[in-house]
Amino acid sequence: MKRILFALLISVSLLPAAHTQVNSREEIYAKLDVFAQVLERIRAAYVEEVTETEVIENAINGMLTSLDPHSAYLNTDAFNDIKEQTSGEFGGLGIEVTMENGVVKVVAPIEDTPAYNAGLQSGDYIIKIDGDDVRGMSLSDAVDRMRGPVDSDILVKVYRESERRTFDVTITRAIIKVKPIKSRLEPTGIGYLRITSFNEHTADTLRDHISRLEKEHGSALNGVVLDLRNNPGGLLNQAIAVADLFLERGEIVSTRGRIEGQNTRYNARGGDVLSNAPMVVLINQGSASASEIVAGALKDHKRAVVVGMKSFGKGSVQTVMTLPGGAGMRLTTALYYTPAGISIQAKGIEPDIEIKPVKVEELELGEASGEAALPGHIEVGGLEKAIEENGDKKDNADDSERTSSDAVKVEDYQLERALDIVNALSLWRK
Repeated sequence: MKRILFALLISVSLLPAAHTQVNSREEIYAKLDVFAQVLERIRAAYVEEVTETEVIENAINGMLTSLDPHSAYLNTDAFNDIKEQTSGEFGGLGIEVTMENGVVKVVAPIEDTPAYNAGLQSGDYIIKIDGDDVRGMSLSDAVDRMRGPVDSDILVKVYRESERRTFDVTITRAIIKVKPIKSRLEPTGIGYLRITSFNEHTADTLRDHISRLEKEHGSALNGVVLDLRNNPGGLLNQAIAVADLFLERGEIVSTRGRIEGQNTRYNARGGDVLSNAPMVVLINQGSASASEIVAGALKDHKRAVVVGMKSFGKGSVQTVMTLPGGAGMRLTTALYYTPAGISIQAKGIEPDIEIKPVKVEELELGEASGEAALPGHIEVGGLEKAIEENGDKKDNADDSERTSSDAVKVEDYQLERALDIVNALSLWRK
């Protein structure tokens, strides 16, 4: 016990003086003495035997999670998981999550993963995992519970605020192989580029996809739609590299923290891979972190028109630090700012043109609608009878059925509008 307390005291004494101005060293030592006494009493008198290591790890995690939803202690397994995620292949459900109001909130499901295929959406709250209430769990505990052997099932209870309902979803865990880029060439010579995540391969893969589309088109692209919807983010250096592909000059993003080493500006190195061809960036409430950095940079430099819905607003910088014994910690150390000096944190990126998703449904009309619903409308019973006798009524009914069955189904309204905008910009440029 004395060794533990001594190590804690040494770690505090090594802190810079600026970090201890609010509380005197005497106050800090007194609190550490209280911590040591609490730990000793737990070890000696708690109703069940517990390991000191587990209690201390939980205490460290509590210290970090009390700061904000993104700071956390990472035990050896969790620290290794972080490394696997940024390399583009990891096990689990395929969702980026945060903690809000004591429960797990889905930032965004990653496309073509078990969570995405099960229908989880950005903004969903996971309130139970395999029947256990999430309240009381830390974020890392909840994430650990959602991980498990490949092909094993997990039952989560979800609250969807937009529909004011809860429902159960069974999801089968899998190895998540993240393909960061999807692309296709539109008949108009417009390139569609979807970034699903920012891992260590994203920028290079994006450049390769653009080259492939240009070869398929036979010349430079007429424009591009960059789809960042439901992209939960990832590596900062990849967000900077992606934005740099489309910017000739200027700031991409800056980070500002409490210590000087966190105040950094990242600038474009020059060379627009699209030669200033028109761009539209698609975002929604599931676009977070690295996605917001790219959208904010291209918007502020007027390099692209940003359309869709306001983004998630995750504008804080987490530094992952190695701790002794193979563990680590994730600590929020700075905030992101767009080139215009606007903080992303809790505000998100506002689109230049707001476009909400549209769901096309058949309208069920009552018996009295249209003209028939107006008071004092003219009844035409005689004429109606004559039409029926001539068989015209049946023909009209058939026409109505054909119109209904041939109605255009809008698969992705936001994308259709984005393509319209970039096509218009392309024509105007010519």
